[in-house]
Amino acid sequence: MTAPLPESVVTDPHGVYTELRESAPVHRFRLPDGATAWIVTRYADARAALADPRLSLNKRYAADGAWKGFGLPPALDTNLLNMDPPDHTRIRRLVSPAFTARRIEALRRDIERKAHDLLEPIAAAGGGDLVRGFAAPLPVAVICDVLGIPADRRADLRGWAGTMLAPPADDPAAPARAVASLIELLTTVIAGKRAEPGPDILSALVAARDDDGDRLTEDELTSLAFLVLVAGYENSVNLIGLAVLTLLRHPDQWAALRHDPALIPGAVRELMRFEPPAPVSIRRFATVDLEIGGVRIPAGDTVMVSLAAADRDPARYPDPDTLDLRRDTSAQLTLGHGIHHCLGAPLARLEAEVAVGAVLRRMPELKLDVDDATLRWRPSFRSRALLSLPVRV
Repeated sequence: MTAPLPESVVTDPHGVYTELRESAPVHRFRLPDGATAWIVTRYADARAALADPRLSLNKRYAADGAWKGFGLPPALDTNLLNMDPPDHTRIRRLVSPAFTARRIEALRRDIERKAHDLLEPIAAAGGGDLVRGFAAPLPVAVICDVLGIPADRRADLRGWAGTMLAPPADDPAAPARAVASLIELLTTVIAGKRAEPGPDILSALVAARDDDGDRLTEDELTSLAFLVLVAGYENSVNLIGLAVLTLLRHPDQWAALRHDPALIPGAVRELMRFEPPAPVSIRRFATVDLEIGGVRIPAGDTVMVSLAAADRDPARYPDPDTLDLRRDTSAQLTLGHGIHHCLGAPLARLEAEVAVGAVLRRMPELKLDVDDATLRWRPSFRSRALLSLPVRV
């Protein structure tokens, strides 16, 4: 009988994944939703798996009962996280120009202004919840600006995303309501872009859909907007919260950044390696029988890569459990590898760089305002999400 994934993976993911990585390269577990999955833990195997075309993101390759994740309607599910080439290649090519490093860098000044405005009331009050007051509203404002979503439609986005990622046990209908709300929002906004296009990404995607109808279907358009919105927001919220918490836990590294802010870009990459916002990759399905780390994976089975385990593999990074902001973090897997490497990686890194820099400048003596052990986390092994981060200035 397949053992359940240890419950402690939520509160102590690195402890769990270190033990797994040291004991075997691949493990099979029963996930909280009842499905079973193989979890890959070692860097070399993980990197190869992420780029292996025999591991498909398309759920049609899943064996019966192999995956029980929350299902989305076609209007949201026809996205890059459920596609392989050639559709994946076609859609990614359409949206990639909006996420080039040069175009994202042009957003820096506006993100800096937003970060400053959000930190001011926290600093003035002598402290507060850095997740609710800063780490959450900053990415939602940025990604909604990038997409061109009106300010008056943004308030409920975090609640909807959280409900979908960690459904409340006492309200089984909540995810369906969140999905319906997101579809209504995106449908309304897309209609508005058709009537009055703007300089935003969503207007460009609408034009790509309408100018040449075989490039994007209507479901692909809506699903792509959904993916950019939810993934771009959720991962950045978690990344910013984790980055600040990790620095507070390592005062020597905090002091090093205060002394030399030029270290921030490299520091963000090391913080992502050390505490990834998504400890495991999106699920993949074996299209044929294959081997990973000497373990046979039958066709149709679900495979997940433990990014948290792989990026702390001592075979790739010496002394991996030590936070070293000057470390060479090249080839880390936090944002994926291969054709499914995170499309929004430049934006995620920029937001984190700006957020960390703003906190260091405005709140150089920041301290955690609760016992570390009492911090609350979203009860999900798929995301490393702080529910709050009480701090004092």
